[in-house]
Amino acid sequence: MTLPRSPMSLVYLVRHAQASFGAQHYDRLSELGRQQARWLGGYFAERGLRFARVMAGTLARQQDTAREVLAAMGVDPGAVATHAGLDEYHGEALYAAWSGGADPREHQRADHRDYWRAFRQAMQAWSEDRLAGVPESWQAFGERVRAGLDEAVRETSRDDVVLVVSSGGAIGRALADIAGAPARTAIELNLQCRNSGFCELIAGSGGTLRLLSFNNVPHLESAARRQAITFA
Repeated sequence: MTLPRSPMSLVYLVRHAQASFGAQHYDRLSELGRQQARWLGGYFAERGLRFARVMAGTLARQQDTAREVLAAMGVDPGAVATHAGLDEYHGEALYAAWSGGADPREHQRADHRDYWRAFRQAMQAWSEDRLAGVPESWQAFGERVRAGLDEAVRETSRDDVVLVVSSGGAIGRALADIAGAPARTAIELNLQCRNSGFCELIAGSGGTLRLLSFNNVPHLESAARRQAITFA
């Protein structure tokens, strides 16, 4: 008798490639970002990966990263499912609520390091429900990110490989929740995520997710590409 195969798939959870940090419209890939995504697709192709499902958030930088990856693999770039749960938090709204309405781009241009210190404080305040007037709560953010991951692995089977493209904050939150870690861990993971870097998750029975690896950029680690490693 053949026993049924237990559901267990491998998820490549990718942070979008470099977007347009400091620009009026952040939500678009830079030229370097498009190259990062193509290099990642080339790495996946060299490994012989075939994705049973590809899913991204609704943001342009997430969708375009997924499409560039697939195009570099020789796969139809239109085969990207969408789930809004994978979208990033509203960073400008968090910063505005913390700073009293200051312009984040002016702060970034004036003092890049101080901006990130302030942003980390804003994130911590958000996680403690100390920010008023923000689009969603810390709890609601975590719930929707998990819903997106659950949908990505729904009805997958053993040996299926899934590609999910999201953003640093959503990834940090997901990994901290998987590990049962506190909010400060989610914030630190968020700020360490590299553009087009991937984590590997194992999706098991009952909707369980386990972390296998974090923040990998093998497609950027050669001497010729190391300068292409970015964080924003």
